[in-house]
Amino acid sequence: MGILDNVERGLERAVNGAFARTFRSGVQPVEIASALKRELDIGAVIVDRDRVLAPNRFLVRVSMADFERLTSLGDTLERELVGVVNKHVKRQGYQLAGDADVEVRPDDALTKGVLEVDATRVDGAVGWTPMLVIDGAVRHPLRRGSNIVGRGSDAAIRITDSAASRQHLDVLWDGQAGLARDLGSTNGSKINGERFREAALAPDTTITIGQTSLRFELVPSRTDAPAQQQRSSSGGASQSARGSRAESGTGAGIEQDFWRGL
Repeated sequence: MGILDNVERGLERAVNGAFARTFRSGVQPVEIASALKRELDIGAVIVDRDRVLAPNRFLVRVSMADFERLTSLGDTLERELVGVVNKHVKRQGYQLAGDADVEVRPDDALTKGVLEVDATRVDGAVGWTPMLVIDGAVRHPLRRGSNIVGRGSDAAIRITDSAASRQHLDVLWDGQAGLARDLGSTNGSKINGERFREAALAPDTTITIGQTSLRFELVPSRTDAPAQQQRSSSGGASQSARGSRAESGTGAGIEQDFWRGL
C-alpha cells in the first residue's frame, strides 16, 4: 500500500462532514490524484458484462494562488496526472473513449485550498472498434469479415517477422465477436504459449507469431451521442451532490515521491 493511499484515507476523513475547512498549505498534487480517481469511479458506466466506460477528460479548477504554485513545474504535473488516470483505468478494468486528458486551470471564483473537477463522460450509444495491436505499438482496425495477417504483400495486416508465412493467420470479425484461424502456417500461431488452429478472441487476447505479438482489442468510440459533464469536488461529503464545493485536505509538497504507489 503506497503513501498516497494512506493520505487519501486521511483526506476523506478530513472532509467527510457537513462543513469543510480551507488548509493553509493549499491544494496538493496528491489531492488532485485522489479526486481524479474518484471521478473515474463515479462516472464509470457499465456498457455490458465485460465493458465499463469511464470519463477520459478532466478539468481541474483551483484558485490562482494554487494554480501558480502547482504549475511551477511546467507540463510535468499534467503529464503525471494523466499517468494517474491511465493507471487507475487499467487497475479497475475501465475503458476510455479516447486518450486521457487532464487540464489544470485557475478559477477566480475559488479560494486557496479549494479544488473542483469537471469530468467529461460519454452518454448514449457507444460503438466498439475491433483492432489488432502489433507489438504494443501499431494499431490496425479490423474490417468486417476476413483480415489476413502475414508477410505477403497481399496481406491486410503485414508483419515483417521472418517466422511468419505470407498468409499466416486470418482474423475474422462478424460485428460482434472475433475469431482467429491459423492458415496452415509453417511455424504456427500461439495463444498463451499454446499452438492453435482456431480460437475465439476475447478482449486483450494476445496471439504470438514468431517474436511478434498481436493483441486483440475492442476500443470504445463515441457515435452520435454528445459528451456530458459531471462536476464534483475532492471531498467525500460532496460526492452525493455533484457541482458542490469541498475543501482540500492536508498533503505534502510537489515532489516525485508522492506519485509512488499510484
